[in-house]
Amino acid sequence: MLTLFASLLGFISSTLPKFFDLIQDKHDRQHELKILALQLRQMQRNHSQRMEEIAVQADIHESLALHKHDASLSNAGWVGQLRASVRPVITYLFFTLFASVKACTLYILITDHNIHLYQALPQIWDAETQALFAAVISFWFGQRALSKFRQSH
Repeated sequence: MLTLFASLLGFISSTLPKFFDLIQDKHDRQHELKILALQLRQMQRNHSQRMEEIAVQADIHESLALHKHDASLSNAGWVGQLRASVRPVITYLFFTLFASVKACTLYILITDHNIHLYQALPQIWDAETQALFAAVISFWFGQRALSKFRQSH
């Protein structure tokens, strides 16, 4: 019996180093997987930062090219003056048209429908007009705020 027990103990004790090696190997592989996951995450971050950097550089190059193109144009002569005045003139014309339509609507509401001014104003300053007004103001002044925000960050 003692011989059998000693044989069994000898057999088990001979496998212990392999068993400990297997445990150590498992821990080493888990550690390597963690390191690879961290390296992959860092590579993804670096790639995202690089893509952002490329996008910012593209925006800068586009702005520089636009400024260079605008600087090369001459506003001399009537063609240059006409070209420079297209955007402001169209803006003023559409604003005048919009204000005229709203003023006529207000006039019709007050005179034809006998509605008081305080009742007619909310009808012409409706949700669609407010959305249009917000879009126009955001278009003209939002770019500056966005540029300042970008420069501060």
